[in-house]
Amino acid sequence: MEKKNGHTMTDSLMRFLNRNMLVIMTVSGVLVGVGLGMMVRNMNLTRAQMTYFAFPGEMLLRMLKMIILPLVVCSLISGAASLDTRSLGKLGGIAVSYFLVTTLIASGIGVSLAFIIKPGVGAGALNTNNLGLESVNTNKETTDSFLDLYATDYKMVAVGNDTNGTILYQKVPVGTEPDGMNILGLVLFAMVFGVALRKLGEEGEELIRFFNAFNEATMVLVSWIMWYVPFGIMFLVGSKIVEMEDVVLLVTSLGKYIFASVLGHIIHGGVILPLIYFGFTRKNPFSFLSGLITPFTTAFATCSSSATLPSMMKCVEENNGVDKRISRFILPIGATVNMDGAAIFQCVAAVFIAQLNNIELNAGQIFTILVTATASSVGAAGIPAGGIITIAIILEAIGLPTNDLSLMLAVDWIVDRTTTVVNVEGDALGAGILHHINQQEMKKQHLGEELAEVLVEAVANTQADEETSPLVTHQTLGSAGDQSPRESAEAIESVL
Repeated sequence: MEKKNGHTMTDSLMRFLNRNMLVIMTVSGVLVGVGLGMMVRNMNLTRAQMTYFAFPGEMLLRMLKMIILPLVVCSLISGAASLDTRSLGKLGGIAVSYFLVTTLIASGIGVSLAFIIKPGVGAGALNTNNLGLESVNTNKETTDSFLDLYATDYKMVAVGNDTNGTILYQKVPVGTEPDGMNILGLVLFAMVFGVALRKLGEEGEELIRFFNAFNEATMVLVSWIMWYVPFGIMFLVGSKIVEMEDVVLLVTSLGKYIFASVLGHIIHGGVILPLIYFGFTRKNPFSFLSGLITPFTTAFATCSSSATLPSMMKCVEENNGVDKRISRFILPIGATVNMDGAAIFQCVAAVFIAQLNNIELNAGQIFTILVTATASSVGAAGIPAGGIITIAIILEAIGLPTNDLSLMLAVDWIVDRTTTVVNVEGDALGAGILHHINQQEMKKQHLGEELAEVLVEAVANTQADEETSPLVTHQTLGSAGDQSPRESAEAIESVL
């Protein structure tokens, strides 16, 4: 009996290890990376040696970025083409509402915590120079965040002379090609193209099958890349620790700012988002999140929502059973437009810089921070340090100086990790909520079809009974309408 129990425990342990091997290896990769980075940090490596040390981690980032383009385009086209237009419109409306509401709540949390903790009060002596930081170029206007699909730059153009003959210059916006992919443009194109393919009917079926097959092949590549993640993450985390400047000085100077941002992420990611998920589904949100440890670890290590998309898509479908049509429709959109974590730290940063410069914010400016942070997060790049430019937009909108932004950049590598985890958690729970709503709709539709079938059968049976009933007497001399009610009653009585 003991031997049998021992075998059972061993089998259970082996099954657990097989099922969670990737998660265990990924988390171990982060821990080993921290230790490795602390060891190598004391070796005083040259710049070239640091580059070699960081190479395996850089390889991971390159592989994840390589897979983003085909994954986003193919998954959205196949997802949009597999849903009928009515469902697509309804699910899209719910998704956009969910993203906007959660981002607005996140912005509110960020502003509230900044006013409660007051990270910038008493830090007036802190500036860019005594930390040895470079200034950040923020050549961008507030309207650019709403209008940009390309990167906007500005140049001075001569517009004429004044009365003294001096040349007058005007600042003119110029569209430039961004360094990375235009993910927002790809998302919109893929969605519209998927709807167009569905409208084609039979003619579009072959192309839909092509994109479905392309999507499945891309997911196979993702599953292969996932096994490199633990090794890549180890060197990615280790290299970041080696590159760190004087951490003690930064943390003591900006500790309250870091604390306010991370606390906001814990509140939003650990309380608000799970409560919203529970409110919609009446299911335990933490059992849902427990299947997503690998993408969360990837998000923590890479600081990129876009780079986490492949592993998130795989785990949401395989571990949590979310419908592929839902996950492949909502997750690419979420990775592009849903930035809850970014909204929190951007709002904390804006209030922090105001307090740093001893500027009192009025109600109008606070409202502007909330709205600008929510709206500009749509265009924020899902890449490391992508939110810093968005903070510049918020500061410009409320008339605050942007020369202290380099302070944010100095500790961005700390705050950006929890930021990205909250961003991708919001995407995943949104996919879970939409999956639940879609399941409920399908159940209602199925029930309606069953009731319709029962009704049809009942009508058919009634008609058959009328045709073969012995109670029916066929009048040959006159129609039933010619009989009086009394005569009809007597005729029925005689038959009975």
